[in-house]
Amino acid sequence: MDDELSAILKKVLFLYRKYGIRSVTMDDVSHELGISKKTLYQYVRDKDALVRQVIELEMSSQLNLLIDSCKEDLNAIEELVEIARCINYMLKEYSAVAEYDLKKYYPDLYIMLRKVRKERILKFILDNMVKGKNEGLYRENMNIDILSRISLSHIDSMFDSEVITITEFLERPFFLEYFEYHLRGIVNASGLKILEDQLQKLEDSK
Repeated sequence: MDDELSAILKKVLFLYRKYGIRSVTMDDVSHELGISKKTLYQYVRDKDALVRQVIELEMSSQLNLLIDSCKEDLNAIEELVEIARCINYMLKEYSAVAEYDLKKYYPDLYIMLRKVRKERILKFILDNMVKGKNEGLYRENMNIDILSRISLSHIDSMFDSEVITITEFLERPFFLEYFEYHLRGIVNASGLKILEDQLQKLEDSK
């Protein structure tokens, strides 16, 4: 993807998040970008193609964020702190109106987005749990398959839940409470000391 197209897609993604997908026309896009529709159609065939490329760009960006959060010099608990921050950032970028429009008017894209998002988050959770066990920081007897899916279901449910909204989840006290709740269930005695140090750092960074 060339730089000009990438810049266009990022600006369109901003518009979709702010106004929704359905209400943003190709005229709106060309006006916002300061280019003619003729120029815009040199990059994308039609609105359907534009929506698809915007979604693909978003998925690629989210993957890169997750990859960047996993640094070799971090232990599993430190890495999970970074993964949690990354997921927290992605949730902050979440747009209910864009998600609704995608689900209603582009169901195939919506299904693909949810599937890929789940698979990627699950992989990072699984890899982290394996890493923590290998480092002797997580419980040896924990069932990684069950716990990773429970963790994923907690995150995924934020998009549909009427009990806990994404806005509530993103509030610092709520997020920290959930993060501590999750980690205290998987760390062993060695990991607990590191966890408490990490929690203190998070508290100090308020």
